[in-house]
Amino acid sequence: MRLIISITFFYFLSGEINSQGCCSGGSGSPIAGGSSQGVLQDRQFEIAPSLQHVNTNKFRVGDRDTATLFDSFKSNYLYLRLAYGLSKDFTMSVESGYFLNKTQIGLNYIDTISSSGIGDLILFPRYDILNRTTESKRTEITVGLGYKFPLGKYNDSTVVYTNPQSGQKFYTTLPPIIQPTNGSNDLIFYGFFYRGYPLKKFQVFANMLYVNKGWNPLGQKFGDYGSIGLFAGKTLAKKIGLMLSLKGEWIDQMDWDKNIDMLALYNIDVSATGSRKLFFSPQVSYSYQGLMVYALSEIPLYQYMNNLQVASQFQITVGASFRFYTYKTGLFNGNQVSPTYVCPMHPEETSTGRSKCKKCGMYLEKIK
Repeated sequence: MRLIISITFFYFLSGEINSQGCCSGGSGSPIAGGSSQGVLQDRQFEIAPSLQHVNTNKFRVGDRDTATLFDSFKSNYLYLRLAYGLSKDFTMSVESGYFLNKTQIGLNYIDTISSSGIGDLILFPRYDILNRTTESKRTEITVGLGYKFPLGKYNDSTVVYTNPQSGQKFYTTLPPIIQPTNGSNDLIFYGFFYRGYPLKKFQVFANMLYVNKGWNPLGQKFGDYGSIGLFAGKTLAKKIGLMLSLKGEWIDQMDWDKNIDMLALYNIDVSATGSRKLFFSPQVSYSYQGLMVYALSEIPLYQYMNNLQVASQFQITVGASFRFYTYKTGLFNGNQVSPTYVCPMHPEETSTGRSKCKKCGMYLEKIK
């Protein structure tokens, strides 16, 4: 049977502050909320909502802080993942998010601009190419190939000037950092390696993500995104989990239609696109049967920005993951007896009698 690990962020922030230009901003990874994923068990369903808050007033050129162009940028993003184990080796998830706000606060709060709305729709299938369990350790290797469809606005505009005599309004396109999506269809390549030591209640894993960006209708191709993450976690008191991660990410420079003036039309300085970053992220979680709630913060350790760009500063994510079996809800077996035993390491593993956990091999404990 299979494992799924929900570690939010990894790439998220749905990339919204993985900037692509000082006043452009842009997308890195489109995935949020549980980006580090193996596969679910056969006929297991997962509902995983999360909320991520971002706030920064940092600007950088290269690896050096520089003067601010506006007071700050902030956003609040709701993300939802629905996943289902179609077999013991194959899981399909549908993911999307909604920006409650994406706000660029101008200097002295003048010329503040903001937007909200739905972002992208992501179809993200994953397949286990290796899953091996012994009494002392468990190994899993997963690959995934996803596709991102833009649902939100990528060419929204705002009023910049009103003629006091005629009342005529003049508009300009919002910078991409304010748009809910970048407007392109993207391919997502994913790899995941997991090694767990159930007797020690310790686990390490790694993942890799590469997003091949497409062109949008405005003649823009935001730079491809790549990241590699290393994770280590420990379970305490059966239900409390602590996790530490280190993530490196890279965003390529933007490509564009050379017949279009990106700065004049779309507020994009194409020389100020592309970056390299290193993050440290602590996470704490609490599990009870099939429910897990968690909170984490992502701390930038190193940032290198091509030309002047908004840099990462503060971001925190809170969320939950609820997993259950469809055949235990009566969809496949209306006479299912309530479980009386549960695995101390994997609360979703239950039984009506004393047996071993199918994930880690530990004996299930009787529910009190």
